[in-house]
Amino acid sequence: MKIVLLSGGSGKRLWPLSNDSRSKQFLKVLKTDSEQLESMIQRIWKQLKSVNLQQSSYIATCKAQVDMVLSQIGSDAPLIIEQERRDTFPAIALASIYLYSCIKTDPDEVVCVLPVDPFVDKSYFEQVKVLDKLVQRSGANIALMGGTPIYPSEKYGYIIPEKGETKHNPQSYMKVRNFVEKPKEDQAISLIEQGGLWNLGVFAFKLKYMLTFLQTMGFPIEYFELEKVYDQLPKISFDYEVVEKAEHVIVVPYDGTWKDLGTWNTLTEEMDTNQVGKGIISENTKNTHVINELDIPVVVIGVSDIVVASSPQGILISDKAASHKIKDIMKSEKERPMYEERRWGWYQVLNYTKISDNNFALTKKIVIDAGKNISYQSHSKRSEVWTILLGAGEFALDDQLYDVKQGDVLKIPKGAKHGIKANSTLEIIEVQMGTELVEEDITRLFMTWDEVIKHCEEKRKEKEQEA
Repeated sequence: MKIVLLSGGSGKRLWPLSNDSRSKQFLKVLKTDSEQLESMIQRIWKQLKSVNLQQSSYIATCKAQVDMVLSQIGSDAPLIIEQERRDTFPAIALASIYLYSCIKTDPDEVVCVLPVDPFVDKSYFEQVKVLDKLVQRSGANIALMGGTPIYPSEKYGYIIPEKGETKHNPQSYMKVRNFVEKPKEDQAISLIEQGGLWNLGVFAFKLKYMLTFLQTMGFPIEYFELEKVYDQLPKISFDYEVVEKAEHVIVVPYDGTWKDLGTWNTLTEEMDTNQVGKGIISENTKNTHVINELDIPVVVIGVSDIVVASSPQGILISDKAASHKIKDIMKSEKERPMYEERRWGWYQVLNYTKISDNNFALTKKIVIDAGKNISYQSHSKRSEVWTILLGAGEFALDDQLYDVKQGDVLKIPKGAKHGIKANSTLEIIEVQMGTELVEEDITRLFMTWDEVIKHCEEKRKEKEQEA
């Protein structure tokens, strides 16, 4: 069995800590056994390893989140990368073709797709293993995992089994009659009485089922060919495009721990501390959480049942029960990410200023971890000035190498090729000036520092020969 973790969504439900680059699965707010903080994607990747599933697992993510995944999981994380974020059907289609075309997975092997962000325990993954056997045994087109409802939720979809199929045996399955998406409470009560299960977003199928499905739609089953027409795949969920159209769908019940940590209310219920970051919560305050990424204190006095979340993106103060409304409130807001993790470290936007009608300035703090480097790159629409606050490294500018250290000021003209490696952890203040200050204005020439050194050495020898 192959596991595909879906990790490409955008982040609004946990604003202001989440954004288009840093979705909820990347927020480090869950405590480990060693009292360290970890994210949801780090937690589930570690859990997969504990049940011997990690070696057959892949992470499907979008191009904008690759650096974030590599930063948290490691540079050797097995990724399947969407060039653009479209929805779960295109993501699962691309992942399936990658497994078939690039990994040479047997078409009769079962593929199990999991969301990257549920809060679960070991029993969840043991039930995932059962899906493999039941797909093979039942001959079903699709197998789902359905959670036993603990209350009539209006937030989740429901899987309704065929009449008489109500035996909840974790080693057995039930045939699916139909699906109901996010019902009102009175309907949810009725669905539960009919044996309805929460749809946990887990799908299992034989690889050849998706190959045939895509061929029927007229799409190629060779990975690089599908990449070329990826934007032509329907932008729709896997549930609507595939599952609800399938003829033979089964569901496997799951009674263990499962929680969608998709709102501040549900997330704070699983946090082992009421406070992350600088701040004070007074003794007469109950059931209040402070999550603070700013370098200034947040003080809460005498206000209960609220969440206070602050980051460079903004500040949220909300009653916990109403915190889910933030997604709708912020849906029309167009924001640039103010904080991002990268494979080499992280950056935070400190200031963004309009200087004139067509000229802007943006200031960042950049931290590059020891031994890491940013790519050798150039920008067509901006110049940059770097001031090194801390650390030492090696700087490349227009094919020449220089040693740099704390206190150095590095000027990078528009169009100049440049990169830097941290010999010790580097803290840099970067000031960009230009007509368009966006992350997309990057032309990457080399990714590794060995390539940069080799390139600069070749250019040096060429100049010596010319002289």
